[in-house]
Order: sequence, then structure tokens, then C-alpha cells
Amino acid sequence: MAAEDRAAPVIRTPHGAVRGRYERGVAVFRGIPYAAPPFGPRRFRPPEPPEPWDGVRDATAFGPTAPKPPYSEAFAPYLSDPEIAGDDCLNLNVWTPEPARGARLPVLVWLHGGALTRGCSAVPVYDGSAFARDGVVFVSVNYRLGVEGYGLFPDAPPNPGLHDQLTALRWVHETITGFGGDPGRITLCGQSAGAISAGALLAAPQTRGLIRRAVLQSGPPESADRDKVRRMVRRMATRLKIPATAEAFATVDRDVLLRTQAEAGRLSSPVLGGPAFGIVVDGDLVSRDPLKALVEDGAAPGVDLLMGWTRDEYRLWLVPGGLIERVDRLGPVALAGAMARCHAGHDVPRGYRALHPDAGAAEIVGQMVTDHLLRLPLHRLADARPGTSHLYEFAWPSGLPGLGACHALELGFVFDTGTVPESRKLAGDGAPQELSDVMHAAWVRFATTGDPGWQAWDASHPVRILGEGRPYTAHGPRDAELALWSTAPAVPEPTGAADFRAPGAELAAAVRRLRRSVGARRR
Repeated sequence: MAAEDRAAPVIRTPHGAVRGRYERGVAVFRGIPYAAPPFGPRRFRPPEPPEPWDGVRDATAFGPTAPKPPYSEAFAPYLSDPEIAGDDCLNLNVWTPEPARGARLPVLVWLHGGALTRGCSAVPVYDGSAFARDGVVFVSVNYRLGVEGYGLFPDAPPNPGLHDQLTALRWVHETITGFGGDPGRITLCGQSAGAISAGALLAAPQTRGLIRRAVLQSGPPESADRDKVRRMVRRMATRLKIPATAEAFATVDRDVLLRTQAEAGRLSSPVLGGPAFGIVVDGDLVSRDPLKALVEDGAAPGVDLLMGWTRDEYRLWLVPGGLIERVDRLGPVALAGAMARCHAGHDVPRGYRALHPDAGAAEIVGQMVTDHLLRLPLHRLADARPGTSHLYEFAWPSGLPGLGACHALELGFVFDTGTVPESRKLAGDGAPQELSDVMHAAWVRFATTGDPGWQAWDASHPVRILGEGRPYTAHGPRDAELALWSTAPAVPEPTGAADFRAPGAELAAAVRRLRRSVGARRR
């Protein structure tokens, strides 16, 4: 009898029973509420338990997605982001090969990326079937985004979106046994903003005992500057002509709020900086900067780490809409802007130019920003946890012009979903199945054993290169660039009018010129 012919699986959760269905030999449950709808009196507040339900709830379709603006015309051809209407957006999905108590399989909990403003668990690239096929219970989570999840207000608690994720993680720990999972073998995994979120949760005392392993894909543990997040909220409030309070924002039509959010964040990117939403230190769930907590305080002891980046992260930020050519034409202005963005002295770009004499301004800027924001902190975290950390670099270039091995390109390989149209939007045609087999198997092995199959981090800085041809381990492949940051004097970040008389003033002005120039191109 085929798996699809079996009776639909029914599992009891803390709030009621759910009925899934069998697909390709695994049981799938979609749209299970882990918290109440975060609207009405619950808006901008920490998550609350959902109302229990009687009978058996259908869990065969994805639940509503969190409110979010669509991707811009420049990014929509490359990235998919389904929108499902409804208020019950704090939901999760489970793929399991063995929906029965006692199986005790490893569990992987997935936090999607999207700059904390976009993304959802219903993206087809994130289908968990391959993980379940290979013996891992896979869980993907929706959480509040943008101003609803990460706005900073004087009359509401910070980080409600991060609290959503913590609530989902607790739900998994308490409930996953019924789906065949082992609550003692939970791997928290995320990409981009999802990895930043995973790093923040990893550092939080409230997650002790909930996480056995963690995967950080193209995102470091970090906290955002509170003033930067406040500026985003104030910019929205100015456009809406309302006070910058949660009470006032709650009165605004949701579609109007999303359009205003998209306009206010138009120039927010890792390269351009600018106001943006982010996880902030709140004295509670985020008691201090997560990287410092993990490196200096020894938070999350005993947790195995798998961390990495793509070779050309920046190309997804600059290629859509032709921005990479714009930055190349700006030349010295773009380099000065990158120096200010990273608070770097003149010796840093000079060092990059010496190491990469044939690179254009956009490549120098992109790699500088990537190293400063991503590779340096991940190296620092691995240095603090030798023997239990494994690092990788994804280096396979997309078949689409100009993208290279860009941000998010590795996802179809990790999930073994490279054949779905949504993966081809970023990878083009001809993505090698052999690389998918290798990467997906490494993530499965890590979730199962803590060892993805290559040398753990030590003084030789081993990094697994996953690209064209056979994977191999390189020792210190980025060390020359990263060493520039420790030997060159840094320029302090300008903080006020007085700084325009300081050496950093010319760099601050360059950032403004770069943003104006790129902003004009986008318009």
C-alpha cells in the first residue's frame, strides 16, 4: 500500500489535534498555530497562546503569512515570497518520516531570511520533504516581520518577532515527540536574517536546553543599533503624519503601513546601510550583543555550530536593477562610502586592492562589507569554539548573468529543491544535482551527529569549499583580507555635527553621496 493511500496522520498538540497528509512517503502538517493571531489588542505585544480547538484541525495547507510588502521590481525576478491572507500568521509546518512517539529522530527548525521584512515558510525552496526523507523531522516557522515584529516604540516591548521564534522553539521542544522527533536533538537553522535570529536565540539564557546544534547561513549573531531602528520608525511616522508610537501605528490601515514601510526602507541594504529593522538589545531576551555573549560570556555551552557564507554575497544586493554598474562607475566615492559604512581606515581598501588588483570598485566594496559584517564575526565565533565549529564557503556560480555565488543561492542545494521553478529563478538552469547531494547530506549529518563531514575549526582555519568540482577544504582562504581589519586603524563612526570636523567627515559625506546616487538610479 502506497504511503499516500494510508489514513491521514493525526497528531495531538498542546492546543488540539491536527490532521496532515502523506506526500512522497512522509507525513506533512502545515499551518499549525503556535501562538494567537498578533492583532487587535495583541498587536506589537509578545505572543500569547492560541485558543484551544475542539475536534481535529485540518493541517494540509500553509497558514497565513505575516504582513509584508512584496519584493521590488528589481528583486522579484530572483526571489519568491508567497502571500497568504489571514490574521493567524504565527504558525509552523512539520515534515516527518515517522509521525509516532518513540522514533526520537533529529529535528531541524528553520527560520527563513528576508531582512526581517519579507519571507515566509511557504517559499517552495524551503520544502522539508528531503530532510524528512533522510530521517530528520523538519519544522519551518512564520514570525512577525517589519514594523509589526521589529519596530522600536516607547509604548511597546522590543523584538516581538524574536519572541515569536522563541515561542515556536518552545512549542517544538514540548510537542515534537508526538511527530517522531527528539527534543534533545534540536538544530536551529537560519539563513540571512534567519541566521541573525538564530544567533540571537542561541545567546539568550531562555533557550538553554532547547538547542543542541545551530546552523548560521550568511548571517552572524548581532544586534542592531537602537537609533538606526528608531530612525526607521520615525521615518515611517513622518510619512504617515502620526506619532512614532505603537498606539498610533496600530490605527493605520495595514496596506498603507506596508507601502510606507517599503518606501522608508528603500535604501536599506548591507552595502548602503541606512535605517532598517533589526534585533535590539532589550535587557530581557537580548540582554547584550549576541556575538559578545557567545564569544566573551560563553553563552550556549556545548552547542555545535555549522556556519558559512557564499563567495559573492554582495552580488544579490547590487546586480538586480543594474546597481553593480552604478557602484563601479562611482569608483572612489563607492570605496569611501564602504570605508565609512565599515568604519575602516584608508589602509583597508588599499589592502583589498593589492590583494585583488583586477577587481572593480563594486567587488572591492562588496567583499569589504561582507567581510566586515559577516566573515569577521563568524571567524571570531569559531575561534571561541574550536573543535565544535565547522565553516563552509559556497562557491558555485549561478547560471544567470552577473550573480556569481550570490547571497541565498545555496538554499536550493541545502534543501535539495534545485529543480523547483523558484530555485531556478536565482540559480538558472543546470544546477548540479551532485552538489545538492553533497550539501544536503552534510546538513543532515550535522543535524544528526554534529559533524557535517569535514575538519572542525582549529588554528589552521579550515573552510569547506562547496562549488564547482569536488568539495575540498582550504585553510585560511580569507585570512589575508580579514587580517587587514586588525592591522589598519579604524575611523570612528560619525555621531553628530561636531564629527564633520573630524577625519571621518569625508567618509560620512561619501556615504551620503553614494546613497543619493543609488537612490536616484532606483527611482
